[in-house]
Amino acid sequence: MSMNKLEGKTAIVTGGARGQGEAEARLLARSGAAVIIADVLEAEGIALAQALIDEGLQAKFIRLDVTSEHSWQETIELARSWQGRLDILVNNAGIINRTTVETTALDAWEKVLKVNLTGAFLGIQAASQLMAEDGGGAIVNISSNSGFSGHYDPAYTASKWGLRGLTRSAAMELVGKGIRVNAICPGLVVTGLNANSPHLQPMIGMTPMKRSGKPEEIAELVLFLVSDASSFITGEDFVIDGGFTAGAAYRRVASDTGIYQD
Repeated sequence: MSMNKLEGKTAIVTGGARGQGEAEARLLARSGAAVIIADVLEAEGIALAQALIDEGLQAKFIRLDVTSEHSWQETIELARSWQGRLDILVNNAGIINRTTVETTALDAWEKVLKVNLTGAFLGIQAASQLMAEDGGGAIVNISSNSGFSGHYDPAYTASKWGLRGLTRSAAMELVGKGIRVNAICPGLVVTGLNANSPHLQPMIGMTPMKRSGKPEEIAELVLFLVSDASSFITGEDFVIDGGFTAGAAYRRVASDTGIYQD
């Protein structure tokens, strides 16, 4: 079994037009999958699909609003009409709000949960039907290491905790159909969207590996989890954050008190 052999498989990557989703879409396509780049960012998505086609790879773009059942059905029908199958779904689409409990407006709270959590739920619900027709597949939900802690953004944090629960429920329900469901929980990953954010350096300073993650590193974990190399793994969370969740705060205390020195 090889984790870089996806020939004959069809994948959907939501939020795939740029950033982390773009890296995931590129790697899956370069590993042999026919990739549907699904996003609301039409210009970026069309350009990425064409770039992959120019490499001799299989790619299409479709505008997908992950909060819309109708939009999801259109995306699934594209997979059916284009390749006749669906093997991989990466629920990558997500937004962040960056307000606190006291300052988050109800509509902002609901918008984040709708995109980050309900969007993944609708995706699993829609995709699992076509996957099951051909014997199964693999679904990866992109959660966050915020799904293990209390991030100062309650809507984002709640959505990422929720994705972990959704992952386990879906994994148990769909295992009989040959569908595996897992979650990836990245820490700080720098893309064009957050490259100038003020929290980057403090986060890097707290991260035991002393750097941020790369989109390509998250994509490599996605590739493993959708490939046959992970065929006995389902319902699990995979934290990829340079050791932050493992004990960054304790490590800082040990360093500040002289117990441990970098």
